[in-house]
Amino acid sequence: MSEEELSQELPELRELGSAPCSEQIHCLTIAGQIEGHTVLPSSVKTTKYEHLMPLLAAIEESPEIRGLLILLNTVGGDVEAGLGIAELIAGMKTPTASLVLGGGHSIGLPIAAAASRSFIAPTAAVTVHPVRLTGVVIGVPQTYSYLARVQDRILRFITQHSHISSEKLTELMLKTGELAGDVGSILEGEEAVALGLIDQVGGLADALEYLHGRIQ
Repeated sequence: MSEEELSQELPELRELGSAPCSEQIHCLTIAGQIEGHTVLPSSVKTTKYEHLMPLLAAIEESPEIRGLLILLNTVGGDVEAGLGIAELIAGMKTPTASLVLGGGHSIGLPIAAAASRSFIAPTAAVTVHPVRLTGVVIGVPQTYSYLARVQDRILRFITQHSHISSEKLTELMLKTGELAGDVGSILEGEEAVALGLIDQVGGLADALEYLHGRIQ
């Protein structure tokens, strides 16, 4: 079956990056920039949270779907939209496996960590950095307090769904010298696993093997 024929037969693949892997396992792609409350330009590759949220609920409710594979190659995006997606995944009883391919940067990291088991390709990377705001920002104490609280929510989520301590994660988040004009850390596959952010270095076959083992 050609790519065009597959796209016509599975409209969800074309519109949502979502399609059955098999009779029991569903595949969901989170790519580009995670779009939140602001609509991004049409030239930007986006994953829309208002598409993913009902889709995840439908997958959890489906008696036919017994496993979910989440493929990530994202630069990050809207913090609250990404955290909302991560919270949904973490709250699923359906076994889930995430696989970081290329990059699972910024708010993509909590989404990867939210799965029952997280995998990262050897050449893929994740980026950890403090929360940022774009656009006009009012420079008052309340603004900085809000940012600190949002960052704390992300720190708590990652530490609760991975094997890294809050102290180590904060250290990585505030590290200087790796990001031009910014603070934070870039971690490749094996390093992300060694630090406990991701469960295992692996590929597609490894993630599918894990899911098949969970649904037997």
